[in-house]
Amino acid sequence: MKMSKGSKRTRRLALTATCALIATGGAATLVATSAQATPTTPKATAAASGQTGPYLYLGWGSPPKATDVMSATGTTQFTMAFILSDGGCNPKWDGSRALTGGNDQSTINSIRSAGGDVTVSFGGWSGNKLGEKCSSASALAGAYQKVIDAYKLKSIDIDIEASEFENATVRQRVIDALKIVKQKNSGIKVYVTFGTTTSGPDSNGKDLVKRGAASGVDVDGWAVMPFDFGQGSVDMAAATKSAVDGLKNTVASAYGLSSDDAYRKVGFSSMNGKTDVAGETVTLDNFKSVVSYAKSHHLARVSFWSLNRDRKCGSGGDADACSGIDQGTYDFTKVLAGYTG
Repeated sequence: MKMSKGSKRTRRLALTATCALIATGGAATLVATSAQATPTTPKATAAASGQTGPYLYLGWGSPPKATDVMSATGTTQFTMAFILSDGGCNPKWDGSRALTGGNDQSTINSIRSAGGDVTVSFGGWSGNKLGEKCSSASALAGAYQKVIDAYKLKSIDIDIEASEFENATVRQRVIDALKIVKQKNSGIKVYVTFGTTTSGPDSNGKDLVKRGAASGVDVDGWAVMPFDFGQGSVDMAAATKSAVDGLKNTVASAYGLSSDDAYRKVGFSSMNGKTDVAGETVTLDNFKSVVSYAKSHHLARVSFWSLNRDRKCGSGGDADACSGIDQGTYDFTKVLAGYTG
């Protein structure tokens, strides 16, 4: 499977801040229980109230001003990307910018002052991942906790991709760390985002969910990234729905939930416009269709990559600076604004 957000994230780390348009975003010991452990299904709790917010990347270039987006669209939620490892078990924005005192913190402060809030995302396709650099679940949980404490976060997103997703030991470490985070932070919402096939999670994704259930982690929303399928031209609305249906079945089976309850524990993060794969395009009508589907099933989380791309391309634009389709500025964000599950 071609992992979501891959080539764009790889390219953007190689680009420089001289672009004229908006640019976008980043062996250890097995700890605690394994996927083969006897399941200890956590108590099913109510899903989060439709946590949304497009991914906003502040790494370099000219990202939109968050408060201007709020005024233009009515959105109040953003997913801030990405927290990575600085080379060790220490979290930094993009692995290089300090947690506090910079543009990332000032942006979050401005969003909150305007009545909004953020979900901070850890991981992504590129860069050093905390799940790999931290040698134990407790150390990884400590790294997550530094960010939670720095911003008094109510929700986090673990965007687990590439080698972090493909290594079973690391998958278990992430799960065990999230269990610690849940225990230490009453009421915090935890979302886990990963790639998918058109029919739902692949073997790694299924294993991740099963490990979550076996370890007793009550993840508030398991979310797939339904794009970069590598199948050429695809009906992206239909593919998104079938991918989420497959995720719902996986979560229902692992956690012993009804179909309705499982829908309320899953979600998706789409990609607006042309994706990384030739022939794949998420049109505005596609996105309206999948958001309507999300509302009908009360999905726990809906997002897209990315706000930085939520406009049409101009002269000299590239795929990391715009959607590649004919659209109005922030059209996708407007569709998503106000989603409550």
